[in-house]
Amino acid sequence: MSTDSLPGPVANVKRALTSLGVADTVTVFDSKVPTAAAAAATLGCDVAAITNSLIFDHEGTPLLILASGAAKVDVHKVADQLGGGRIRRASPEFVLEHTGQEVGGVAPVGHPEKIRTLLDTSLAAHPLLWAGAGDHNSMFSIAYEDLHRITGAEEMLVR
Repeated sequence: MSTDSLPGPVANVKRALTSLGVADTVTVFDSKVPTAAAAAATLGCDVAAITNSLIFDHEGTPLLILASGAAKVDVHKVADQLGGGRIRRASPEFVLEHTGQEVGGVAPVGHPEKIRTLLDTSLAAHPLLWAGAGDHNSMFSIAYEDLHRITGAEEMLVR
């Protein structure tokens, strides 16, 4: 499938991956994979190797937390590590506005503007990670080190 025939957000992710110097490993599935559990079942991998791209509202500014699919983000712990401020789950409208992608398909890259990003250090335990690629039917694979490099994320224990 050519990039031209893919939905806009997925095409943006594919372009971002290659422009950042990693392989375009985007896979488009016939069925939706909007949750870590659904993605792990489709891929046949551990849910902990799924990288959830979660957008939070940190005092009105988007904050992207790349967390293991097996983790529940502790927003109080994260706020303390960031020096304070209220962190809350962003509305679907806030997510779409800042990422160009819908909740359940948000990718770590391919957004209109750079978003401050945190990377869950527990993901380093997996040799291969899978992350959303811009919509509910697409994911890409990547090594932790490459994900860290291309996102410029701050490494942090988020649970």
